[in-house]
Amino acid sequence: MLIHPFFDARTWTLTYVVWDPTTRDAVIIDPVLDFDPANGRIWRESLDRVEAYLAAEGLTLRAIFETHAHADHLTGAQVLKEKYGAPVVIGKAITAVQEVFAPVFDLAIPTDGSQFDTLLDDGDRYEAGALTVEALHTPGHTPACMSFKIGDVVFTGDALFMPDYGVGRCDFPAGSAEALYDSVHGKLYALPASTRVFVGHDYQPGGRAVAWETTIGASMEGNVHIKASTTKADFVAFRTARDATLAAPRLLFPSVQVNIDAGRLPAPHANGKRYLLTPLKV
Repeated sequence: MLIHPFFDARTWTLTYVVWDPTTRDAVIIDPVLDFDPANGRIWRESLDRVEAYLAAEGLTLRAIFETHAHADHLTGAQVLKEKYGAPVVIGKAITAVQEVFAPVFDLAIPTDGSQFDTLLDDGDRYEAGALTVEALHTPGHTPACMSFKIGDVVFTGDALFMPDYGVGRCDFPAGSAEALYDSVHGKLYALPASTRVFVGHDYQPGGRAVAWETTIGASMEGNVHIKASTTKADFVAFRTARDATLAAPRLLFPSVQVNIDAGRLPAPHANGKRYLLTPLKV
């Protein structure tokens, strides 16, 4: 199994192409659709890089996986699905996220997850050609967060970052520091210490070079937010206090309303233009 990362420096997001060198079957995890909120421009630079790699390696895209409904970038899942016909896969608890956020934006969308092609439960296995993807439900950052295990590798999304950055925030609606502790300690740290971890973001603390790969053992020993020795009470207290100091993500509103609809952009108005919504706090 080969893994090729793509780093979007604008949103600190890592997209992965995972593929089998014998069959050249591939999956993509967390693709990015570029968006500038200042002028509403959407473009495909990040997707173009991924697509060029698929073509250069002669890969067949079997599925597109979302670790969760992201709050910091628009997903490019629908663009890829339209081009390659690959299904879009996410955790079944996406319905809980849809139920929270659809009313926030007054969206007339289903909240049963039917926008996605496959909803996975904890422990489900998805056969993507020669690749077998195991779903590990790791809620806390959002209730729908899934980590995806392929062989000796786990893709953790926002549940677990590089050891020097910690874990994802838990202050979004329906987020839970208690749940994230249980996800990391009960699911991820239960994996063999040699399991390779590929993270969903890297914020390059201290200005270091971008990094995306660590191990469960290294995280248990050195994660700055949650080690194997960290108690639940200490983690919840730390995470709650830290989250209270964080500003909302720059692309929170645009991202969530698109991503809970599986990456579909809003329908055009009568004038042919599409609009994203921003709830006002007056």
